[in-house]
Amino acid sequence: MATIFSRIAAGEIPSYKVAESEEFYAFLDINPLAEGHTLVIPKTTEEDYIFNLPAKTYADLWAFARKVAEAQKAALPCKRIGVAVLGLEVPHTHIHLVPLRSEADMDFRKPKLNLSPERMKEIADSILSEYEKL
Repeated sequence: MATIFSRIAAGEIPSYKVAESEEFYAFLDINPLAEGHTLVIPKTTEEDYIFNLPAKTYADLWAFARKVAEAQKAALPCKRIGVAVLGLEVPHTHIHLVPLRSEADMDFRKPKLNLSPERMKEIADSILSEYEKL
């Protein structure tokens, strides 16, 4: 059975896309720590643990995530983009990219933001626009 992230990448479940390639997909986290909190996933594998990915997929995933982070940094007011790989909630490798103004923005225990669909779309469109310029 496909993971929820595979279904999102396939377009079966709606998402706020910020970037896509043949192999990878990036979309806004629906329970964000900060505006622009993005998840980056491989579309071609449902491997649960990032360090079990084939070496080329692993390297290419990080290269894609770097480009997404550059787009986030250009689109959003932040000091830098934080990175986390937890992978305990969804059994599909994913990288969290979180726009940071302070280290506290990366605390996964804090309450998540509740953004309107309109605001989520505005943020996603802004990041996607910057991504397409790169």
